[in-house]
This record gives sequence, C-alpha cells and structure tokens, in this order.
Amino acid sequence: MENVTDRISNPFGMSPPCERFVPGYGDANAAFHVVGDHPRVHGGLDTGVPFTNAAGRRLQAALADAGLLTATGDAPAVADSFLSYIHLCAPAETPPSQSSYDDFEPFFDAELRAIAAHVLLPVGTRATAHVLQTYTAHPLDGDPDMEALHATERAGSGFLVVPIRDPSEWGSAHHDRLVEGLRRLRSIDFRREADLGRFLPGAESYLVR
Repeated sequence: MENVTDRISNPFGMSPPCERFVPGYGDANAAFHVVGDHPRVHGGLDTGVPFTNAAGRRLQAALADAGLLTATGDAPAVADSFLSYIHLCAPAETPPSQSSYDDFEPFFDAELRAIAAHVLLPVGTRATAHVLQTYTAHPLDGDPDMEALHATERAGSGFLVVPIRDPSEWGSAHHDRLVEGLRRLRSIDFRREADLGRFLPGAESYLVR
C-alpha cells in the first residue's frame, strides 16, 4: 500500500497534546526511517524539522553522503528517507520522565507503522533501546553498547535495524562507518518482504511485509 500525500512535514497530521512539537518529516513511503530521541536532544524547535541542531547537522552530512538526503540544512531534501522522534514534543524536563515517553510513544508508533519503512535507523541510546526492545527480538540487559552497535545491522520483526551512535559523541571514524554501511546496504536488496504469490493461481508475485 502506498501513502498518497504531497506533504513532507507531518504527512499524517499528528496533533499531540503539547504546545511545541517537532513532527515527522520526509517521504511518507520511505524505505529508511531515521529515529531520534526528542527535540531538545536532536533539534527542531526553531525549524520544525528533526535533526537540525549541531549534532543533527552532523548526522545530515552522513545521510547525504550515503544518498538518503540530496541536500542538508533547515529543510533537508530527502531521498527515500523519513525523520522523526520517539518523543515528538518539547519535554517539560530533560530528560523526559518514562511516563512522558510512554504518553507520546503511540504517536511515534502510529507514524512508524504508517510509513512501514524497511530499515529503521535509531539515533542515540534511548531511541536505539526503544527500537530494539519494541521492534526486534533482541532483549536488552541495560543500555545498548552504541559503540559496538554503530552502523551494524540487526534483524527485526519486519524491519532491519541499523543503530547510530549519537552524533554529538562521534569521533573521526563514525561518519565514515555509517556512510559505508548505508551505501553497502543500499547496494543490495534490503526489503523485508515475503512473496506469497506461490499460494495464488498464476505466476505473479504478491509481496507482503
């Protein structure tokens, strides 16, 4: 199923119960979904676009080099990618309480399932822990080791997960590791689909997630 919309910002009309929030941004039919923490960590309260603070722009540069953005800045030009946060509202406290994350998680989950990207790219410890716990069969014992996980692949339940260390913590090699990993991934068939056409008459494929 394809989402039909010409809206890049907030394509599904999310309206959370808070005064300031940063909605999802990008291709509503993206194959790659970049998942951040919240606006006070990765930016966007001034621009309305995720990943537009200093750390976010560092990530944007890597995504552009990997072919997931065609232009960077306050309104990046996406290429088969979507950007959003697990906590889209500006939190009253930093870090937000667990109950605050719980309150806004349904907005993130609804958007994630509407886009149905094949690859999830969680950025930072909190987003990575949430994605691994919720969308894969990889249980966590404590915080994820982001140095070990950075730019590696983890199979999920219908998704491929590629965790990204928070750009504010990057050293000289993290950019290149991420770009190399994403380029390699994009060069192969990364789709998480099954062909059920074998159960139907005729020779046509019927691909499902």
